[in-house]
Amino acid sequence: MRVTFAGSGDAFGSGGRLQTCVHLSPADGPPVLLDCGATALIGLKRHGIEPNDVGTVVLSHLHGDHFAGLPYLILDGQFRRRTAPLEVIGPPGTQERLRQAMELLFPGSTRITRRFEVTVREIEPHGRLDLAELTVQAYPAEHFAGAPALCLRIGLAGRVIAYSGDTAWTETLVTVADGADLFVCEAYTVTRAVPFHLHLPMLRDNLPRLTCRRIVLTHAGPDVLASAGSLDLEPHLELADDDLVLDV
Repeated sequence: MRVTFAGSGDAFGSGGRLQTCVHLSPADGPPVLLDCGATALIGLKRHGIEPNDVGTVVLSHLHGDHFAGLPYLILDGQFRRRTAPLEVIGPPGTQERLRQAMELLFPGSTRITRRFEVTVREIEPHGRLDLAELTVQAYPAEHFAGAPALCLRIGLAGRVIAYSGDTAWTETLVTVADGADLFVCEAYTVTRAVPFHLHLPMLRDNLPRLTCRRIVLTHAGPDVLASAGSLDLEPHLELADDDLVLDV
């Protein structure tokens, strides 16, 4: 499975990075997006990825830098004559928040007849969805977003992708990362911890407990980016940028 970081940054474009959007492309079957920040279309098209091929978007939480690209993805599909259905999976409140965002950004956009179906499935913390080609397990994150925030385990094409979403350190991450082929993990700060986000020293302290094969750090804040050249990351830790493409 090919994993493309079409957006690896924080909410504020630190370091010129785009907002969170990770594209999972199995050898067979439609691709999946992990989060869909406001800049998602830009990141996908920069990589030459066809947005209309995306079959499912899985959302960790409902902050704009993780879900506000959805109205653009949906309308881009409408204007470019998408016909394949799009599935959106997110925490409780996703359907209503998406409706509100579409009406705020593009009034009337929720009332048109689309050429393709958009289905929204909401998943509770500790919930699980088993779809034809995709398994989604949700766990509670330590992050305030006006609706439950999730850490995720994605089963796709015989691989397990773990994803922290945005969260302070929580014991849940040990379970989320257990045996995963790839753990996409937030690393927002390195010099000073802030509420509801992952502090890199805390992650390092718990590395022996994380049994995943590989960890890629995302959502780096300004102090992490400023320290990137001297972070001395362990061999199985790497810091993503918007050009990172890897095979899992």
